[in-house]
Amino acid sequence: MIRYALRCDRSHDFESWFQSSAAYDQQVKRKLVTCPICGSAKVDKAIMAPRIVGKKGRGRATPPPEPTATATAPQDAQSAPTSLLMAQERELRAKLKELRDHIVKNADNVGERFATEARAMHYGDKEHRPIYGEASPDEAKSLIDEGIEVSPLPTLPEDRN
Repeated sequence: MIRYALRCDRSHDFESWFQSSAAYDQQVKRKLVTCPICGSAKVDKAIMAPRIVGKKGRGRATPPPEPTATATAPQDAQSAPTSLLMAQERELRAKLKELRDHIVKNADNVGERFATEARAMHYGDKEHRPIYGEASPDEAKSLIDEGIEVSPLPTLPEDRN
């Protein structure tokens, strides 16, 4: 998966995830990528800072710390990054839980019929509605290849217990 910072022709900034850069190119070409604020399909990649991971941290990359406006300085240089990352991780998990809870509350769980239902709505055989369910990686890839926008439902570590 790849995350792009995007900007529409009305200068609205937003982010979106794509299976690959080729998937992004295909979806933009078909005008499937739209601004969530104004609905414009005239979208381009915005300038982004690259994420570089050293050999030691490969497979466990963490995002760079966001700039913050704070009046207090960290007590020592060693505890500050860990504390900041822990706070960012808690915030991210809270946002992912909020997103997942919103989807579960406002969408229909179609279970293993997810791919079939998504296709039926995409091709106009069924009325569009928010859904979630289960799909194998191959089914999800097939949906994406057909231009059907799908995203995995966030799973948090506490969900696995």
